[in-house]
Amino acid sequence: MFQPLSLFLGLRYTRAHYGQRFTRFIQRVSLIGLILGVAALIIVGSVMNGFETELKNRILSVVPQLEVTQANHQVGGMNDWQGLIQRLPEQPGQLAVVPEVTSEGVVQSEQQLQAVSVQGIFPASSGSEIQLQPLRQHLSSGELDLSPGNYHVVLGYSLAQQLNVWPGQRIRLIAAGGGIYTPLGLLPAQRLVTVTGVVRMQSEADQHLVVMNGADLARILRMAPQQVTGVRYYFTDPFQALPAAKQLQAELQDELQVQSWQQNYGHLFDAVSMEKRMINLMLGLIIAVAAFNIVSSLMMVVQDKRSDIAILNTMGLAPHKIRRMIMFQGMTTGIVGSSIGLALGLVVSRFVNEILRAVGVDLSFAGPSGLPVVVDVWQVSATVLAALLLTFLATLFPAWQASHVLPAHALRYE
Repeated sequence: MFQPLSLFLGLRYTRAHYGQRFTRFIQRVSLIGLILGVAALIIVGSVMNGFETELKNRILSVVPQLEVTQANHQVGGMNDWQGLIQRLPEQPGQLAVVPEVTSEGVVQSEQQLQAVSVQGIFPASSGSEIQLQPLRQHLSSGELDLSPGNYHVVLGYSLAQQLNVWPGQRIRLIAAGGGIYTPLGLLPAQRLVTVTGVVRMQSEADQHLVVMNGADLARILRMAPQQVTGVRYYFTDPFQALPAAKQLQAELQDELQVQSWQQNYGHLFDAVSMEKRMINLMLGLIIAVAAFNIVSSLMMVVQDKRSDIAILNTMGLAPHKIRRMIMFQGMTTGIVGSSIGLALGLVVSRFVNEILRAVGVDLSFAGPSGLPVVVDVWQVSATVLAALLLTFLATLFPAWQASHVLPAHALRYE
């Protein structure tokens, strides 16, 4: 079978079983380093992607992704919210725009007080199913009964544990807005409400989540009928709310303000992103070390094969073909190592929970399904390409050295 001479010689040197043992040892170490580096980057990157996706699903599905409300200097609710929804431009990835009534507040049980964020949902409005779907999916106990006029509330699991209240019990809700002044001072808006359900999002949102019917919350806040505090956007990807917030703020009037989830939860996702970058950097150093080992092994090959290279040179093999021969030898290690690392990383990512359970690792902290894993094709491709690029760069200097071997010097004592 026809093969280019440089490729034939490079592969022959790679498969050779003779030569210095230390040189072969360094080659194997560099191969193992590439395999472990590529596999580790794929596995850890997939798990980190899974955690980021879980954060988006468990936090940003129940908190406001993007809100349009009255400006800070405006008092009272929003009257013509139907006209506002019709006037708002449609954003990329937009799923729904729904009315909302929100307020900061405090809930009081028999044992303690706890600051909360109260969300009022209108189940009969168009698009409300998108709001209710994550609550139904993560309902831990009780039922999702948000019918108007009953003053029913749904609590986050951590909040319910702190208050020690469960479905069927009553708590006092004290809202930050809607207070009235009396001769005795400011009387806050408050009401006894009944807990009908507990949702377990397994996220930070569980600590302060209170959901109730929007009309009931509006009455507690002493708002006029049909008034809301604002409208809320939902997107296919919550990250699409960030550019949409900038566009809407530029287009809307001064009496309206736009706020995205980034104001309250941006620090959490920034921390996850920074952690991903640092882990990728540290694991990428494994590939870099393997690439340096390839430089060392190829330099040893060049020194070991100086006489062979000199003979090939005297037989008419051009210097650029000698460079290709050494580069092919190094790239063979890179291709084999990256391929095995790719296969190993994908297999371990697929069965990571089973492997960890088999070795006795407790995964209860990650929920019943174990560690979340999301394999990003672009991220995996970038990892493999980066390993191949580092391998290619590692072959350049040894190949240049091999092409500059002088036959007279190399064969002087042969």
